Amino acid sequence: MADASIWVADMSGGHGGSNKVVIRSGTAGDIGAILGLWRDAETKASATDDIAGLRTLFDREPDAVLVAEDHGDVVGALIAAFDGWRGNMYRLAVHPEHRRRGVARALVSAGVSRLRSRGARRITALVAHEQAGASDFWMNACFELDPRTTRFVKTF
Repeated sequence: MADASIWVADMSGGHGGSNKVVIRSGTAGDIGAILGLWRDAETKASATDDIAGLRTLFDREPDAVLVAEDHGDVVGALIAAFDGWRGNMYRLAVHPEHRRRGVARALVSAGVSRLRSRGARRITALVAHEQAGASDFWMNACFELDPRTTRFVKTF
């Protein structure tokens, strides 16, 4: 069962505004919004970026998806899963109209906290290097590029 942890990130920039984004566990009811976010954010689609893929994820690890919500709209998402060996982060996406406001930083912070609380001693982030600014974002979030690894995939 998904945990009910909620993080509230102040996106007002310290100017006393009321722009709060809620970071919460995603649910199967968010699948359509997450797929729409990935489309709107122009992320590179993969073979598992569909209803069936997300249903499988929610069935297997119901609290692996974090969503950022602004006034009820899903404006960001991150998959933060723990396989018992290490934490893994995938598919970080923020709606273009909500970028540069700390939403991605809040999602990653919540993901790190969640994974550390489950015992993760190492967290990896799968990053689409062709996404403008993606590598810089992760380095600024204190993740290091690991030149020793290359990703191999087999799609079915």
